[in-house]
Order: sequence, then C-alpha cells, then structure tokens
Amino acid sequence: METRKKRILLVDDEEGIQLLYREEFEDEGFEVDTAYNGEEALEKFKANPPDLVILDINMPGMNGIEVLRQMKEINPDLPVILSSAYQEYKQDFGTWASEEYIVKSANLDELKAAVHKYLDA
Repeated sequence: METRKKRILLVDDEEGIQLLYREEFEDEGFEVDTAYNGEEALEKFKANPPDLVILDINMPGMNGIEVLRQMKEINPDLPVILSSAYQEYKQDFGTWASEEYIVKSANLDELKAAVHKYLDA
C-alpha cells in the first residue's frame, strides 16, 4: 500500500522564497501547497488541512502571528514553523504558539531538520 505524501502549506509573500522552499521540500518527498498571504493561507488550511505549516510573519494584510493564532484555534496539534527574516519577532509572545522559530537564510538545513522532526514521526 502506498503511503500518502505529507503535505506542507508554505505561506510567504515572496515568490523567490516560495519557489526555493517548494523545490527543496518536493525534492525531500513532500507535497507542497503555497499561499501568498494570511487570508489565502486560512482558506487553503480549512479546505485541505496540511500536516505542517511553514509560515512567514511579515506579510501584507493579516500577519503570520494572527494566522498562527487562528490555525491553532482550529487545530492545536498542528505543527507550525515560523520562518522570518526578522529575529526580533522571536520576542513576541504571539510567536510562542509555534513549534519552531527559524530565521530565514539561504541555508535550509535548520528548516529541513525542523520539518523532518515533525513529519517523520
């Protein structure tokens, strides 16, 4: 019996980040769905719940901290990894509901390790 690929919802308003992350995680054997903003992310999250979310914080409209709060209200057990270029958000109480907080870099090893930690179990 073939096992279903684990699905990641990647939420980031930067197209370059989306392309890079999608390619990297598809190469790792995951199915990747993308959203460019918080509203789109919540729609996709409700329509087809992912196994894990990689979520940017600084986006137009609804920011990632609000998206995180709403997702956790719906599914408190969902692993969410916040990925931001801004280290200072780590101090924001709203980010504490996430499983991981990873500062964006060209080296995806830390992000990949975090994804595997939650999806390989």
